[in-house]
Amino acid sequence: MDIFDNHTKLVKDDLSKTIIPKSKLSIAASCFSIYAYEELKKELNSIDELRFLFTSPTFVEENFSKEKREFYIPKLSRERSVYGDEFEIKLRNQLTQKAIAKECADWIRKKVTFKSNVTEGAALGLISVTTKNQSCVYTPIKSFSTADLGISKGNDLFWAVTKLDSPFSLQYLQMFDQVWKSQKVTKEVTDEVIEKITSVYQENPPELIYFMTLNNIFKEFLEDISDDNIANEVKSGTRCMISKKMLHLLSLTNLKLIMAVFLLIALVWVRLLLLLES
Repeated sequence: MDIFDNHTKLVKDDLSKTIIPKSKLSIAASCFSIYAYEELKKELNSIDELRFLFTSPTFVEENFSKEKREFYIPKLSRERSVYGDEFEIKLRNQLTQKAIAKECADWIRKKVTFKSNVTEGAALGLISVTTKNQSCVYTPIKSFSTADLGISKGNDLFWAVTKLDSPFSLQYLQMFDQVWKSQKVTKEVTDEVIEKITSVYQENPPELIYFMTLNNIFKEFLEDISDDNIANEVKSGTRCMISKKMLHLLSLTNLKLIMAVFLLIALVWVRLLLLLES
């Protein structure tokens, strides 16, 4: 048994020694980051396979009502973390994201299967490494990110990751296998993960980026425009088909706020265009 505090002893350093060619990995974590892949790229490219289980519903449909919309926020955060979480902002700003994302997507197509927990049940985060001669497990693991590998600083005052060898590691692996094989509690989401990562390096036209920016900003208002609302407004002869909620918002918004919103849109658009050109 060994313990890593990710200050004096890093999980990443030990993994780089433990993962050898032909290894088989099983990871259960809330998030997956391409930058964690980048840090262990040499080792991960040599493995036989990786099974990755999202411990909370990720890249799956959730039928929450509008009253429970707050549950969407952590789900979206988990999905967006594939190209950098809140602790990897500096890495995202190095303009190497496209190259890393492309390499990671190619690796996933060859080596990785992603599944997601589709229930409200909790699952223990872990990294299991199985080779021909040994087996070990690192736990608890919150996310497969540079913070949990000990490379970038997270928001934990202290966090201890324990490494267990056989036979204890095999018990953890058996629990992972039981969940992984259950079609009732898991769903494969490999294609969805690849699509998300691929979108980082695909060359998109400026018009599409501008549309996506506006859509994300006004998405909640657009959801309120139902077929019934549109039909009622057409019957009444109203040409401007805007929801009552949006009209109320605009009536309370002054000119300065409107200008600020459009200035923000312009700044985001320019930033995205610069990133694409690079």
